[in-house]
Amino acid sequence: MSERYKGIIASNGVAIGKLFLFTKEELIIDKSLIEDKEKDKEIKRVEDAISSYFKNLEKKEISEENEEMLNIVRAHKELLQDPYFLDSIKESISNDNKNAELATSETVDQMVEVMSSLDDEYLKERADDYKDIGFQVLCKIKGVVPKDLSKLDEDFIIISKELTPSDTSNMNKAKVLGFATDLGGKTSHVSIIAQNLDIPAIVGMTGISSKVKGGEMAIIDGNNGELIINPSKAEIEEYSKIIEEQKVERQRLEKVKNLEAKTKDGRTCEVSANIGNIEDLKVAIDYGCDGVGLFRTEFLYMENDHFPTEEEQFEVYKEATQILGEKPLVVRTLDIGGDKGLDYYDFPKEENPFLGYRAIRFCLDHEDIFRDQLRALLRASAFGNLKIMLPYVISVDEIKKTRNILEDIKKDLDNEGIAYNKDVDLGIMVETSASVIMADKLIKYSDFFSIGTNDLTQYTLACDRGNENISDLYNNFNPAVIRSIKHVIDESHKEGKWTGMCGQFASDTRATKLLLGLGLDEFSGSASKLPQVKDIILNSSYEEEKKFAEKILDLEDVNKVEEAVDNHN
Repeated sequence: MSERYKGIIASNGVAIGKLFLFTKEELIIDKSLIEDKEKDKEIKRVEDAISSYFKNLEKKEISEENEEMLNIVRAHKELLQDPYFLDSIKESISNDNKNAELATSETVDQMVEVMSSLDDEYLKERADDYKDIGFQVLCKIKGVVPKDLSKLDEDFIIISKELTPSDTSNMNKAKVLGFATDLGGKTSHVSIIAQNLDIPAIVGMTGISSKVKGGEMAIIDGNNGELIINPSKAEIEEYSKIIEEQKVERQRLEKVKNLEAKTKDGRTCEVSANIGNIEDLKVAIDYGCDGVGLFRTEFLYMENDHFPTEEEQFEVYKEATQILGEKPLVVRTLDIGGDKGLDYYDFPKEENPFLGYRAIRFCLDHEDIFRDQLRALLRASAFGNLKIMLPYVISVDEIKKTRNILEDIKKDLDNEGIAYNKDVDLGIMVETSASVIMADKLIKYSDFFSIGTNDLTQYTLACDRGNENISDLYNNFNPAVIRSIKHVIDESHKEGKWTGMCGQFASDTRATKLLLGLGLDEFSGSASKLPQVKDIILNSSYEEEKKFAEKILDLEDVNKVEEAVDNHN
């Protein structure tokens, strides 16, 4: 008799195959304290372990085509070279008499906790990298050789407590049908990998790794978040038909992804991608993006041991702009502070950092840092269609101050004979209640709006999306959120300007028709979702969706909104 287990949908799709139980080494951490005379020896154990793992990474022979593995190696090398990482471990050994294992384990746990607590879902993924290098370094310290998935010799559905970047980068991907893990969320590393591989994945399946032995036949249903172990013949036949339909659908979307996103009645939208680096951009282009609606620049700062120079930033922005050519590249200026710290800068302690000293507030207070970024962006604008976007704006004054700084920089560039786009667009993210209420005033000083629904929903509903006690209240389909989106779009259109969306809601295919009907001009989200969003737009009528959106705007209850949306789709 079949057994069914539910989890969180991380990547859609269906697969049938045998289960492979991947169990990692349980590292027992020695928690004993050491004597003062042993400190130097323990510090050397850590240094040798870090050096050994770094050398292993240096020796890896990786094809230029394997961008995922190149990215992981690059990220791990950067983290291993971060002086804060080693210094924190040394401090724990020297000051608290912790042994090498305990000091390393506790330091990594602290880093993982910090990254996991960040409000930005994208940045939370960094916790996986910290956890991964911690495990690899601890294995070196203890003399343990970690297991890997490189020798899979037949097709399997992988079951594990969790999968790290190292685990997935080393596996034989041609033999992986899907993932199901005890831990993880929608934006965890394994979710991103599964989406990029276009295979089903279910995460947050508490205890699933203890319920299987490996070798069982199973069905992984990433459309409904269900794992079926020992399925019946009828279930296998039913899901086999779904798999065939999936193949046909993939082939169809492959033909759709590079088409212009124009509705049946002639309205054209842009379907763009959210990225954090050049590698993300290359993936997005493979999925047929019309441009980039959000380039998160904070990684340039967070992955460094100093504020990146104008030149360091310019090279990255220039490369991204050149890769896209005439397609738009919307670059968000530094959104650091509050929940996103830097190892090399001490931010003030705050009781509520999400409502604190961050983003445009920090930048306008640190004009030298802000100027370096704006100069780099202006210079890069000479090479393509670059647009600048300010995060967390709540007042006209913040836009005016930024424009004044830009004008000063333009004069300097003119005097220096440096090329730039003199008409570069400056827009803002609409992600607070203040920016929604003031949209009619803010748009007069902005060239465009981009709605950040992740924060906007949180602030509109006074609902911390990280709080499990009220997680059911955090819902992008809430009538207050939908009405806010409509108001922002309408105010921009009155001024003849455009509004995009760069929150996760933009790539939620349940919402595509509704957002189209509300008048959204640009959808920017996860690269893997772009062909589906584009396909829905191509097969929709703008006038019909406008009428549907008007009906939704009259509804008072979130459940009725979702029910109407699901019935309409």
